[in-house]
Amino acid sequence: MQRREFLKQSWAASLLTGAVPRLARAQAARAPAAGKMRVLCWSERTEPANVYPQGINGAIAGFLRRSADLDVRTASINDGEQGIGKAAIDATDVLVWWGHLKHKDIDDAHVAEVIRQIRERGLGFIGLHSTQGAKVFTGALGCSGEIGGWREDGKREFLKCVAPSHPIAQGLGDFTLAQTEMYNEPFQVPPPEKTIFFSYWEGGEQFRSCNVWSAGKGRVVYFRPGHESFPIYHQELPLRVVKNSVTWCASRS
Repeated sequence: MQRREFLKQSWAASLLTGAVPRLARAQAARAPAAGKMRVLCWSERTEPANVYPQGINGAIAGFLRRSADLDVRTASINDGEQGIGKAAIDATDVLVWWGHLKHKDIDDAHVAEVIRQIRERGLGFIGLHSTQGAKVFTGALGCSGEIGGWREDGKREFLKCVAPSHPIAQGLGDFTLAQTEMYNEPFQVPPPEKTIFFSYWEGGEQFRSCNVWSAGKGRVVYFRPGHESFPIYHQELPLRVVKNSVTWCASRS
């Protein structure tokens, strides 16, 4: 703990003296390019390299970079300040987050800062798949995020678009994922302001798979697909859901 406090004090002193590490200085100084939304795609990087060589965050970032209105960066738990230090979040309008196995490893101070910026600055937050158990997601919404059950069997998931007029559904409709993990209700979250996609499986399980909330000044999206064993974020339609979610979140900023 003493070492941590020393590092914090050293960092603060470096800000005052201008001796900020090069990467952090670049992040802190980064201003949005004219008219561009700043997106940070974050992952804990426990994804198998044979499925996601650049991580799920890298796969999503590659798709988002096709859009001229987005300024997209990637970060992971392995980066300095776990990729979500204050300078990095200050330079972000929408944070896309994939986590699964390392929720407890995220520093509480970083979590508190992200939640503060969601609520007070209007930072957008998009949580994917097992992020329903991440501290940022549960803290921002004040919930457990627990689910009624799951099954990693690679069966088909049918996603029904139940809010076709919502901006996140723009250009989309019902679609099917050939291989995915099953989640089942109940989903322990506050009542969504809107559910965009509702999923069901041939075994009869059902789940609210794309939901939106307000959290203070910010917007929060949860999109269920994304188990790391399946190449879901190499597929067009789930990536378009994320792109539309980014645009919708940023419109609050």
